[in-house]
Amino acid sequence: MSDELTGPGTQTRRALLAGAGAVGVTVVLTACGTGDDDALDGTGSSPSAGGAPAPSGSAGAPAEGGGGAALAKKSDIPVGGGKIFAEQQVVVTQPTEGEFKAFSSICTHQQCPVTGVDGGTINCSCHFSKFSVADGSVKGGPARKPLPEQKIAVDGDNIVLA
Repeated sequence: MSDELTGPGTQTRRALLAGAGAVGVTVVLTACGTGDDDALDGTGSSPSAGGAPAPSGSAGAPAEGGGGAALAKKSDIPVGGGKIFAEQQVVVTQPTEGEFKAFSSICTHQQCPVTGVDGGTINCSCHFSKFSVADGSVKGGPARKPLPEQKIAVDGDNIVLA
């Protein structure tokens, strides 16, 4: 049996099979992902990408120094709980009366959006990670990194991204 395909200008069988194998490996590796929350450093940056921010795909905070539109009224955020603002990718919490905090609403485990705030935790329903409403720290895995804090300001009765 010959190593070459018949016809003018054709590749060798070996080259053809090697190319097909490389494509198959690439597809498998792309589909698998790392499954490791070390892929991002908790700030939306990939250490292997030179610290460049990961694309968010939706509106983020306003330019620095410009108080943006109000996210919520202070009375909208329950004490010991919080509210998720999906478009801005932020969750605002009120751990104690009058104290407001904000964190990324993207889970540090595999970048699913968090889905609820209940019982003093910010919860991700993808893999059931839980984060503290007070400081974003991990209260239950598989996440190992806290939610990154976001800057907000209280302007009268309104809570705005800072």
